[in-house]
Amino acid sequence: MKDRRKGQIGLIFVTMIWGSGFVVSAISLEYFSPYQILTMRFLLAFILMGAIFFGQLKHATKKTYLKGIGLGSILYLAFLFQTVGLVYTTPSKNAFLTAFNVVLVPFIGALFFRRKVTAPAIVGALLSIGGITVISMTDFHTVNFGDMLTLVCALLFALQIIFTNRFVLGENIYALTTIQMGTAALLGVIVSLVRGEFVLPEAGEGYFSIFYLGTVSTMLGFLIQTASQQFTKETETAIILSLEAVFGMVASALFLKEEITLRMLIGAALILAGVLVVELKPKTTLTDRKSITDV
Repeated sequence: MKDRRKGQIGLIFVTMIWGSGFVVSAISLEYFSPYQILTMRFLLAFILMGAIFFGQLKHATKKTYLKGIGLGSILYLAFLFQTVGLVYTTPSKNAFLTAFNVVLVPFIGALFFRRKVTAPAIVGALLSIGGITVISMTDFHTVNFGDMLTLVCALLFALQIIFTNRFVLGENIYALTTIQMGTAALLGVIVSLVRGEFVLPEAGEGYFSIFYLGTVSTMLGFLIQTASQQFTKETETAIILSLEAVFGMVASALFLKEEITLRMLIGAALILAGVLVVELKPKTTLTDRKSITDV
């Protein structure tokens, strides 16, 4: 199997994990505050990864640490803006605006990193964001403070995808991801302390959801994402990750008994079409990732 195909399959698996994470996050919010959830999921992921990859961390270079700290800071800030934005806006608008990173990635890459934006990338991104719009948007009548915070979140997630693509080349992905989780965990602890929420509530059942979010959604999900992005380009990554909305819809129907409507099916079809537009275009050679400027 070609490396590029392995990367694509890995990213699709990540969207399945994160799609199911929507359901688990909804359950965890019945027991914990959003800030507690962020702190515990990143802290658990870091503790486990630190134990597993301790030997990798000992041999990590200063450059690896700096890259991991940068990625972890962007990652935590993205989740923080998303969480706070959700306080002021609706979940559907929050989900849609977060997913706007699908469109932002290729244009940020073109503007700041001289990446060539191809026609399939533009069409694929627009189809994907159109599908997410159909699935998520039912009440987008006004723009409020929460919407603006969520747009900042989308920008940060776009930067996380772009810089992950740039940082993984020639790096120890295990050390890099562990440092990223450790940085996010540290920032989570600091924010929780400032807010007076660094406590462990008595919510036995709720900890099952935290365990899933920490081990599967965070540790496994971001480890696979980092590894997969060694073989895919940033715009391709963003468009594939838009499938998260489709798997989130399916998981909500299966486990939360939410009704799947015709509107949702149309949205899912548009997202799938966006992915196919990019994946079925003529293939380019990935022998030298640094020389590739198209999507």
